[in-house]
Amino acid sequence: MQQEEAQKKVVELREQIRYHNRKYYVEDAPDIDDYTYDILYRQLQNLEAAFPELRTPDSPTQQVGGAALPQFSKVHHQVVMESLHDSFSHAELQEFDRRVRDEVSPVTYVVEPKFDGLSVSLEYRDGIFVRGSTRGDGTVGEDVTENLRTIRTIPKTLTQPIPYLEVRGEVYMSHDSFFKLCAQQELTGEKPFKNPRNAAAGSLRQKNSQITAARVLDIFVFNVQQITGKTLSHHDEALDYLKQLGFTVSPFYKICHTIEEAIDAVEKVGSVRGSLGYSIDGAVIKVNDFAQRQELGSTAKFPKWAEAFKYPPEEKQTKLLNIEVNVGRTGVLTPTGVFEPVALAGTTVSRATLHNQDYITDKDIRIGDMVTLRKAGEIIPEVVSVVSHAPDSEPYRLPAVCPSCGSPVVREPGEAAVRCTNAACPAQLSRHLIHFVSRDAMNIDSCGPAVIEQLISKELVHSPVDLYSLTLAQLTSIERMGEKSAQNLLDGIEKSKQNDLSHLLFAMGIPHIGQKAAKLLAARFGSMSALFQADTADVASIDGFGDIMAKSVTEFFSLSATAELVGHLRDAGVNMESALRVSEDNRFAGKTFVLTGTLPDLTRVEASALIEKYGGKVTGSVSKKTSYVLAGEEAGSKLTKAQKLGVPVLSQNDFQKMLS
Repeated sequence: MQQEEAQKKVVELREQIRYHNRKYYVEDAPDIDDYTYDILYRQLQNLEAAFPELRTPDSPTQQVGGAALPQFSKVHHQVVMESLHDSFSHAELQEFDRRVRDEVSPVTYVVEPKFDGLSVSLEYRDGIFVRGSTRGDGTVGEDVTENLRTIRTIPKTLTQPIPYLEVRGEVYMSHDSFFKLCAQQELTGEKPFKNPRNAAAGSLRQKNSQITAARVLDIFVFNVQQITGKTLSHHDEALDYLKQLGFTVSPFYKICHTIEEAIDAVEKVGSVRGSLGYSIDGAVIKVNDFAQRQELGSTAKFPKWAEAFKYPPEEKQTKLLNIEVNVGRTGVLTPTGVFEPVALAGTTVSRATLHNQDYITDKDIRIGDMVTLRKAGEIIPEVVSVVSHAPDSEPYRLPAVCPSCGSPVVREPGEAAVRCTNAACPAQLSRHLIHFVSRDAMNIDSCGPAVIEQLISKELVHSPVDLYSLTLAQLTSIERMGEKSAQNLLDGIEKSKQNDLSHLLFAMGIPHIGQKAAKLLAARFGSMSALFQADTADVASIDGFGDIMAKSVTEFFSLSATAELVGHLRDAGVNMESALRVSEDNRFAGKTFVLTGTLPDLTRVEASALIEKYGGKVTGSVSKKTSYVLAGEEAGSKLTKAQKLGVPVLSQNDFQKMLS
């Protein structure tokens, strides 16, 4: 390859890799799997090695891929949180060993799993957890202390009051927690996470730590970054000491005296990865002796004393027996492939989503085909390609009518989804009701998915309106529903009538309208009646709304079924007004509030609504730009930081005086 051609290819690869870095590290929504990314990255590395003059400091090969998000306070890492150099063959691991032994000898290695999650730093003073942060770009990360406090496997107090300790670990989501989260997201109409790594990263980087707590995250700690009050000389010694302090460390690691032993250990880790309850994407070989690590040093991006081995994704061929079509809460038809069972990455695979019609058409997937299956992220099976078509096979098309109710289906311009047009479709009822009663929607206590299914099977509810006419006698007729439980449910239903309009708008399941957009609609129009009168231009004028969202809102409120539903809910006593309506009184304009602790008479949601009503802004972290910290009982590190920075601290009484 000539230099001119190489330079063009280098520019193209860098643009692709930067884009995928942002999707993976910052947005937690990758477009490609790790294996495809690794191929792109290796191509760039090879070109820069062949043409050293093309290597520049801003190349992705010279930088860690992440970045700190603006919604969190920044943390400058005293010890850089480096990335690892990847190998894909035994020969490359042997080359790593040669480089190490050219510098230091004799050498012992520690081999341990490479966890697939989000890398974090945990800091302790006198044995107390004081701060936690993400890796970010390796030098600057995000302060996510409050969210990390919700992870039960992170010790808040160590077994020894060591003066200062900084450790590095990987926050992950177990496969069980991941599947439960995806099931809940599908029921409530949210887009499910693609894999556990993105679920863990998205859950940890939440403004609301209660959301993080509900996601059930875990951590493995694998490195000591800094320590005072204790001398450690070897990595295996450090891991043993971390276990004594109360940390969960790598569950299996092995000391190896030769690279052959290390390669054997790497293969053994690979042989069990499919049976683990969490995702790993490789194994890591580390020099055991800390003094030797110091001597070996680092490149601009990688430590020279460690090497990661990335396992290639396992692929198997099998036969596509059938394509089943399911109908979701919003009416979207989702095709699922049913295959001859095949062992793949430690589990038996017989089903995999085929996403949508475009996916099926692009790969020309037909019933009876021999296909290649792969597990993305070692957990979600996907069709990689079609090996061969069955004789007399025909291109597959999603049905023209809903498989549940027989109503016509439509595909809106610009959308991949095909939807059932019948709002009363039975397949949508269960999912729609579960979403309607969920916490961020109408927040009806004691009305979980199991109760909803029982109410439907007993034919007590056919739409959300029916919830508001349930009686104690009807509820106590349900299996395992005692009088106390039934009364609690009725109380929850009654209480939901007083919810702000924004909750009702989100509960109604307007296409393209999430919780945040529902709040903006409620604040802009103030009442349900005003929304029925709004045109597309009115809705599109809301900051953050595009043409698709605006059109979706006006089309939803033009339906006779919507008018009928709202009329019945109004008759049942459900509130149709919003306290979020933008006020002419902008006393908090330009002011930023942070809430911490428990207020005596206000929930955080209520306090936030009042602040936003008067033009203020609520954020999740304290900085020099914070105007006020509203603190209640058991206020934590946010209060401490506010006092340190001199940010005014308000009690609820102070806040109410400002309101009056």
